[in-house]
Amino acid sequence: MTDFALFAAVFLACLVEAVEATTIVVAAGSSRNWRSALEGTVAAVIVLGVIVAVLGPAILLLPLAVLRVAIGGLLLVFGLQWLRKAVLRAAGVKALHDEDAIYQRQLAASQAAATTSRAGISDWYAFTLSFKGVLLEGLEVVFIVLTFATNQHNLPVAITASAAAIVAVVIMGVVVRGPLSRVPENTLKFVVGVMLTSFGLFWGAEGVGAHWPGSDATLLIIAPAVLIFCLLLVVIFRSRRRVAQTKATQVPVTPAATGSTSTATVTRTEPGALTRFGLFWYDFVIGDDWQIAAGVVLLLVITGLAAGWGPAWLIPVVAVALLIPYGTVRAAKD
Repeated sequence: MTDFALFAAVFLACLVEAVEATTIVVAAGSSRNWRSALEGTVAAVIVLGVIVAVLGPAILLLPLAVLRVAIGGLLLVFGLQWLRKAVLRAAGVKALHDEDAIYQRQLAASQAAATTSRAGISDWYAFTLSFKGVLLEGLEVVFIVLTFATNQHNLPVAITASAAAIVAVVIMGVVVRGPLSRVPENTLKFVVGVMLTSFGLFWGAEGVGAHWPGSDATLLIIAPAVLIFCLLLVVIFRSRRRVAQTKATQVPVTPAATGSTSTATVTRTEPGALTRFGLFWYDFVIGDDWQIAAGVVLLLVITGLAAGWGPAWLIPVVAVALLIPYGTVRAAKD
């Protein structure tokens, strides 16, 4: 993987997360207090910088095979999540990620909240909103930077690419002073999902002992193949959606039954701090479909057991070709 390819992969992935974080910061600054919003942003960036400074060198000490298994597996889980969402949005099954709507929701919530000062911060709500938004989106940036950088043993290029993406989005946010709705976010997520899945498939299989024909050049086949496969899924889901809409228009509408209905009040207890912490990391790593994460682990285990077989690389290829439509169909039903 060349320095340019590493830079491009990290830049595009970080660009998506930076757009989402900037939308939150701009909403907090526009509706509340720009200084407090920017202070929250700076605080989050400092925390993320410490995480990179601590974890980066430590991860580099791990054996390459261990790194590739762990990184490959995580990239596959992340990539498959991004792909199924991008496929469903491109097919019209799910609504596109609307930065305008997100901005308006954040704006309304910010305007409704009370203004309080704390720890020298003039507007604590604006500070915490920006801090949480940048930190949560930034954790994905840190993950992407560390996974690509440690596997290629080139942390400076990955950090430079992520910084360039963040600076580019921040400049756009300052100029626009509003939601970055003109950024084709779903297209970017589609491309990044293809990249994460392709690299995860390649590195994960290598990490458990499979050998790709053509070595690194195989990536030039894997990535286009994943892209074409997902575009075919978009066509299939669009066709299914049209058929479903046609059938829906032909079904007669029956009037709803009238009568009194009783509603029960459900009391929900808030989870504790430890539970919330665990749920956060579960959602961050596993995502919204544990079966896909389990499938990724299973394909790596089976590939590792069959590593002595020449074409063992076929196992993860077939597995990913099954996991992509399986996860997408499951997500479409939700």
